[in-house]
Amino acid sequence: MSESISDKMVIRLRDMQAAASDIIASAVISVDGLAMASALPTNVEEDRVAAMSAAMLSLGERIASELGRGDLNEVYIRGEEGFVLLTAIGTEAVLTALARKEAKLGLIFLEMRRATEDLEKLVG
Repeated sequence: MSESISDKMVIRLRDMQAAASDIIASAVISVDGLAMASALPTNVEEDRVAAMSAAMLSLGERIASELGRGDLNEVYIRGEEGFVLLTAIGTEAVLTALARKEAKLGLIFLEMRRATEDLEKLVG
């Protein structure tokens, strides 16, 4: 039985989380706010993460463009309990990761970039 594209994305998300253990959840979201694949804990609502991720990516792209900062690379949100990190997967999707507050962001962004390269081939 062959794996679906969604299954392959979930495997890649889990590999990313294994490589950067401070990532506690991740998802691939379409630009219209639909979850394409996720490795989220049961207490995290996939639909909410998807909608907010798409909105943040869109807003981040607009801000970067209108303020002359070029193409958007990442959106980074720091809260008391940790981080929400987003990065575009081509033009059709976004990779969202939730990280612990003690996270080493350099390692996480490196792993997210590696995952994005692989996921871009799957998103097509």
